[in-house]
Amino acid sequence: LVYPYDFRLTEKEKTSICYLSFPDSYSGGLGDTQFSFRLRQSGGQRTTHYEDDGEYNREAPLTLQREAAHYFGYVYFRQVKDSSMKRGYFQKSLVLVSRLPYVNLFQSLLQLIAPEYFDKLEPCLEAVCNEIDQWPPPVPGQTLNLPVMGVVIQVRIPSRVDKPGSSPVKQFNQENLLPAPLVLPSIHELDLFRCFQPVLIHIQMLWELMLLGEPIVVMAPSPTVSSEMVLSLTSCLAPLRYCCDYRPYFTIHDSEFKEYTTRTQAPPNIVVGVTNPFFIKTLQHWPHVLRVGELKMSGDLPKQVKVKKLAKLKTLDTKPG
Repeated sequence: LVYPYDFRLTEKEKTSICYLSFPDSYSGGLGDTQFSFRLRQSGGQRTTHYEDDGEYNREAPLTLQREAAHYFGYVYFRQVKDSSMKRGYFQKSLVLVSRLPYVNLFQSLLQLIAPEYFDKLEPCLEAVCNEIDQWPPPVPGQTLNLPVMGVVIQVRIPSRVDKPGSSPVKQFNQENLLPAPLVLPSIHELDLFRCFQPVLIHIQMLWELMLLGEPIVVMAPSPTVSSEMVLSLTSCLAPLRYCCDYRPYFTIHDSEFKEYTTRTQAPPNIVVGVTNPFFIKTLQHWPHVLRVGELKMSGDLPKQVKVKKLAKLKTLDTKPG
């Protein structure tokens, strides 16, 4: 289901979004998962709704400009046991597609919308889209109040003239907002220390690899870890912009799969996050591989799952690093 209906996506983009919005690793993980991906736009340049793109991009920090050739996908995936389903599980993803890299804002928005959506389905989307349509445009340097589903999200859009390292000026709006707004300290910054914790001893080298635009594969146990690590790597150069390609989460069904895995030419300048053990073999010729976290097989594995098959792939004994 694509909503609003007039949002035009090519068939290729729809297919890619479908594959990218589900974890492709075997995960016994029940519950809710959030992660992000980045998708190359296919087909020609489409007219944009945003005539003020130029103005926004001139005033926004380089790292937060609106992308012309890529979409960002922000995913909220739910997997719970449900005997009424043929497969025995309820598995659904709600994906927010945007050209803006506001990972915190959109993931926070999904935390509000998705649980409601899984319950009430399309009417919920219609109500939410009507509210979002009323939101003011993102103007760098401004603090915005964004009402949605009975909550007001308050965010400040960073500006190019902000001094690095200084905390943003708190603008107290005179209007007394009820309920008290949900204030997001940042629309896009991840907690770098938390994300880099497993690889802190390599941080200087990783920073240099990013600065040089070297090809890096991030192999992670889940799309959440994979996308957070890739986004952390690309943002650790700020205020410089990472100018190469990056895919926070990448699957074997991606239309760029052949292009990235070919051995007839050097790997492309890209940071790619993967979770499928298949990539251990396919990308072993890449110069830099970063393994994050071990793949713990959950204890309640159904007896039918052949752990032997996995063992052959050497995933279970690959050490992080």
